[in-house]
Amino acid sequence: MAAVDVDLKTELGVFDERRREWLHSNPNEFVVVTGTTVVGFYPDYESAFKAGLQKAGITGSFLVKQVCAEEPVYLIF
Repeated sequence: MAAVDVDLKTELGVFDERRREWLHSNPNEFVVVTGTTVVGFYPDYESAFKAGLQKAGITGSFLVKQVCAEEPVYLIF
């Protein structure tokens, strides 16, 4: 398994573990997670992505995910 796969699995695990808590404290915001570290919460994807780049660097891995009760469904044709 590639290192990126392991990092993503870890970051998604942090998100899943803390999601309920964040739904109360930071609903609809975008969270940035790198490894097991929560970088912060941001009002939009762009500012969250910039914060992730600043923390992890261009070659580092990080997760940007919106804190919402239900996962949005996107259709790509």
